[in-house]
Amino acid sequence: MPNRGLYHLKMNITRENVDALNAVVKVDIAKEDYSDKVEKILSDYRKTANIPGFRKGHVPMGMVKKQYGKAVLVDEVNKLLQDALNKYLTEEKLDVLGQPLPKQQDDINWDADTFSFEFELGLAPEFEVSLENFEGITKYNITADDKMIDEQVENIQKQYGKLVSQAEVQKDSEITGVFKNEEREIENKVTLTLDKFAGDATEKLFLGAKVDDVITLQTKGLYDDEHELMHALKLGHDDVHGLDIEVTFTVSEINTRELADLDQELFDKIFGKDVVKSVTELKDKIKEDAEKQFAQQADQKFLNDVTEYLVANTKFDLPAEFLQKWLQTAGEKQLDSDEAKEEYEKSEKSLRYQLIEGKLIADNGIQVTMEDIKGHTTTMIKAQMAQFGQMNPSEKELDDIAARVLSNQDEARRISEQLISQKLLELYKEKANIEVKDLSYEDFVKEVYGDK
Repeated sequence: MPNRGLYHLKMNITRENVDALNAVVKVDIAKEDYSDKVEKILSDYRKTANIPGFRKGHVPMGMVKKQYGKAVLVDEVNKLLQDALNKYLTEEKLDVLGQPLPKQQDDINWDADTFSFEFELGLAPEFEVSLENFEGITKYNITADDKMIDEQVENIQKQYGKLVSQAEVQKDSEITGVFKNEEREIENKVTLTLDKFAGDATEKLFLGAKVDDVITLQTKGLYDDEHELMHALKLGHDDVHGLDIEVTFTVSEINTRELADLDQELFDKIFGKDVVKSVTELKDKIKEDAEKQFAQQADQKFLNDVTEYLVANTKFDLPAEFLQKWLQTAGEKQLDSDEAKEEYEKSEKSLRYQLIEGKLIADNGIQVTMEDIKGHTTTMIKAQMAQFGQMNPSEKELDDIAARVLSNQDEARRISEQLISQKLLELYKEKANIEVKDLSYEDFVKEVYGDK
């Protein structure tokens, strides 16, 4: 049975449900709904209209109506229409997808006293979300093993160590020089190490080389990682993809890195005075910091896997035909039916997860308050200030910076969405029946991304 509601005197709205996902809303507007407003606007026009042959404010009302009446009427009816439709959707608590689509009407008689308009609605589906029996999803607990910690210790020693000049290139050398190819206008000075090259053949070309020696290389297969080649030649990603040319490397400097001593001076330089007092504490600190980062990476992997699982296993229909029609006019560029279908297919998975996420948020009472957003923002600011040595900012200073950050609506929205994701992550960890697996970072990369 159609739903019926009254707005603004005789304005009448009815809804007919076509099916569970589609409805048509009809809005009837009577003369009593718009006449007073139209008359007032035309009266105001009359007071200010400048029409040749008439004094200002003395233009006949009939002439004002003839010149402006239809435009004012159309404008006011459209305003009433949008206002009534928005109120109706709110008061009826209709969960619609996209926006109401006006049905095509080519024969509107604007000289009539009453008007009827129809809108198509796409309705959100009703469904349940289960967080039980997440088959095939693993929550990884990534640990920093001794090998990784020892490598990090050595990296710190190299980073803070001294450069010592060498007469010729050895396995551990840092080699500075210029890559060049005149035809492609490549000339880029870099410092490189031999372990970055793919295979042993290139390393052999460098070993024993001296300053001013010129080494000829082929770019194809020079590095396993194209990003290394981009850096070496100072080219863009598209330029190095499949690049197979000859380049020269002229050696200008050869050094080795003398490792820094693991003493209190080094610890204080890196972490601040007396934060770390021994090699054992250094390793503990490296492990703690690394595992914090690993936890973020593992959480993101888990969140991605849960998202994919929920989209694949939460079954419901969407008003696909309506949404494709809506997409034709929703963006800046008008789309034809084929383009709208393609756009819908690309965005369907994202829409499904938005609906699933909204359902989980509502069912579990998840919410983010302004205090949550402000607290999260303040924590981020403190962490950033600590990186620049400002360890104890005042509360007023933090509040002022947070207020400036949150005055940007896009930034405030981004932080709110981040907090919602965190709360959903906690919900998944708490309620989902999942396997937890401990492994090193190296093994995590092999298992998740393959042994590359």
